[in-house]
Amino acid sequence: MNMDSRGDQEEKSHSLHVTFGFALSGIVSAVRNERNMKIHLFISVMVVVLGAVLTLTRLEWLFILLAIGGMLAAEMMNTAVERTVDLCTKEIHPLAKQAKDIAAGAVLIYAIMCVMIGLIIFIPKISRLIHL
Repeated sequence: MNMDSRGDQEEKSHSLHVTFGFALSGIVSAVRNERNMKIHLFISVMVVVLGAVLTLTRLEWLFILLAIGGMLAAEMMNTAVERTVDLCTKEIHPLAKQAKDIAAGAVLIYAIMCVMIGLIIFIPKISRLIHL
C-alpha cells in the first residue's frame, strides 16, 4: 500500500487551512463514531468542572490539560491503528491482533496515568473540603 510520488505531491499541495479541515474531520469522526472517545470526553468534561469548582492552580491545570489532551490523542491513534489494520487485512492474523492489542494497551497505560494524576491533584482538595 505504498503511495506513489504523485500521491505525495498531491498531499503536499494542500493549503494549511485544508489540512486543518482534514484534522477537524478526523476529530469529529472519532467523536461521532467511537464509544470510547465519547466516554473520554464525558470524563474530561467532568474533570474540568470539578477542577473549576475546586479552583485548581495554574500548574494543576497544566497537568490536567496535558492528561486530557494526551488521552484523547492516544484514543484517536488507537482508532487509526484499528482502522488501518482492518483496511489491510480481513483475515484474523496474529500480527493484526498484536497491533490492535498493543495500541489498546498504550491507551490503557495512559488512562492509568491520567487517573493517577487526577488522584494526586484532587484527593487532597476533596479531603480538605470534607474535613472543614
